[in-house]
Amino acid sequence: MRAELTIRGLIIGIVITLVFTAANVYFGLKAGLTFSTSIPAAVISMAILRGFRDATVQENNIVQTVASAAGTLSSIIFVLPGLIMIGYWTDFPFWTSFWICALGGILGVMYSIPLRRALVTTSDLPYPEGVACAEVLKVGSSGDSEHAHDIEHGRAGLLAVLWGSIVSAVFAVIVATQVFAADVAQTFRIGRRGAVSGYDFFLSFALLGIGHLVGLSVGIAMLIGAFIGWGWGVPHFSAMAGDVTTAAVTLAQKTWSTKVRFVGAGAIGVSAIWTLLKLVKPVARGLTSAMAASRARKAGKADTLPITERDIPIGIVGVVTLVCMLPIGWLLGYFGTSSGLGAHLPTLIIGGVTYIVLMSFFVSAVCGYMAGLIGSSNSPLSGIGILVVIGAALLLVMGVKPYVGPDAGKALIAFALFTTAVVFNVAAIANNNLQDLKTGQLVDATPWKQQVALVIGVIAGAFVIPPVLDLVNHAYGFVGAPGADLRPHPLPAPQAGLISSLGKGVISGDIDWSLIRIGGMIGVGIILLDEILRRTTKHMHVPPLAVGLGIYLPTQSTLMIVVGAIVGWFFDRRADRTPKPEATKQLGVLLASGLIVGEGIIGVVISAIVVFSGKDAPLSLVGPAYETAGIIIGGAAFVIIAFVLYRWILGMASARPVLSERSESIGST
Repeated sequence: MRAELTIRGLIIGIVITLVFTAANVYFGLKAGLTFSTSIPAAVISMAILRGFRDATVQENNIVQTVASAAGTLSSIIFVLPGLIMIGYWTDFPFWTSFWICALGGILGVMYSIPLRRALVTTSDLPYPEGVACAEVLKVGSSGDSEHAHDIEHGRAGLLAVLWGSIVSAVFAVIVATQVFAADVAQTFRIGRRGAVSGYDFFLSFALLGIGHLVGLSVGIAMLIGAFIGWGWGVPHFSAMAGDVTTAAVTLAQKTWSTKVRFVGAGAIGVSAIWTLLKLVKPVARGLTSAMAASRARKAGKADTLPITERDIPIGIVGVVTLVCMLPIGWLLGYFGTSSGLGAHLPTLIIGGVTYIVLMSFFVSAVCGYMAGLIGSSNSPLSGIGILVVIGAALLLVMGVKPYVGPDAGKALIAFALFTTAVVFNVAAIANNNLQDLKTGQLVDATPWKQQVALVIGVIAGAFVIPPVLDLVNHAYGFVGAPGADLRPHPLPAPQAGLISSLGKGVISGDIDWSLIRIGGMIGVGIILLDEILRRTTKHMHVPPLAVGLGIYLPTQSTLMIVVGAIVGWFFDRRADRTPKPEATKQLGVLLASGLIVGEGIIGVVISAIVVFSGKDAPLSLVGPAYETAGIIIGGAAFVIIAFVLYRWILGMASARPVLSERSESIGST
């Protein structure tokens, strides 16, 4: 019997999950994006399990399935810091935060089971990250002499991840010493009416790697969004304010955070609704298929089902879902009581649980579809969160606000964010699990074993998220939180800031719906453009959700991703001229994954140093006078290092075919 769901695989997966979750929490708070950890986890797993004779590709797949929870459960950072920003929490209570993550994640696994049939088994969605991970697993698991060249390619992939991680980590440390500048940025005035704009290229190899992974279409879409936000939005709204006395950089930041981000929210909301409408028929077919499989089991025909069709039975899915709702209801009641809303517990608990059940399934479907289309790294969780928090806040305004005093506003906002956090985790894990299940389908894995492994990964990740959140909160704080303006470099946590602002605006009644309407119209325009491109071109499209992200993320987060997308596109074109184009492209993907992991992990280490040293820049070696030199030296070093890394990958890939030809000729003699 082949090894698949093993104790050693689960242990390796849990260890990787703990490390990658910490890295993803930090990087997501800083850049507004989390990354998929499946591919680097698969490479690390292969390197470890290579020493065991009975290791299989399916066991490696279980390891990456457990570890992939790190890339998605950490998406809770898009909501939970909002409770700090509104001043409701001052830190992250461990057990409350843990149960939000664990229960939401387990529900996400359950929801993914009927969705798998709609969006994986019977769908032609490309699942770029799932397919890439499957190829990595297949290459790394080729063990006989006939596939010697595959083994060598697996070693090359491991080198790509390791050196990518080392280089990005070392560069991040040098940036922390301030010898290299953190970014190349400028804010400037336009005309005489007080209009401002600017740009910010953050010197981050992790952002460069994310750009490579998301691809040119998403990169261009984010660039379009950045142009809308900073080429039109910030100049337009700052000119309307007519403020010529405030510093340009302060005015630009204020205009973007109070005006332009809400335009982006409208664009993302419309795009998410459009995606949901396109999923009604596939989801219905998936539920029908799951029921048919359940009837086959009851009839004693389970052995006739293909191994790739053996999910956790739909009856168990229903029971686990109902069981999870009990502690979720208790959590909602506990939170309502502690926030002073105890007189309305029946309404809060029944309404909250019902909202979580229904909204979780819908957002899981939307996120799963987008993961299949553009990868889980680009999942529109933040945009989905906008819809979820607005819906939760509107229900509280209608059902609870008329019966409480005016001083209960903060408690209502906090309850809306709390409910949104649970839905967020459900959607995140369902989204990621579908990517993993696509990988499993391609390597002949057993779905129910993957689903069990993901539950284990969810629980492991839920243990590490609260303390890491607390660590970075005390080290940096969050933009918009009470007292954050006294710290030099608070983390932007852009999605959490936006979602908490929306919840606050809906409940207090002072939200500027006109901004969201403008964003909605932009979203409709982008949807039409995307549909036209899909019908008239073979490869080019403009993902509407990526445009929305480009509007409401700061250019510090978006522009380097655009650069990475362009670099990745040029690399792929160059790879097409090599003897092994697909293998070369795969090495590029592994290098990009390493760049992300290295900087993310070292970011957590630097956070710890900041906390324990009590200094804002404990590694600094130079003063403010060195700033210009740091920009020149850091910028030049960044470009040179990136060029050398990609040239090295091309050279290493070009050497593989020579080795494979020798191996094949030896094997044939």
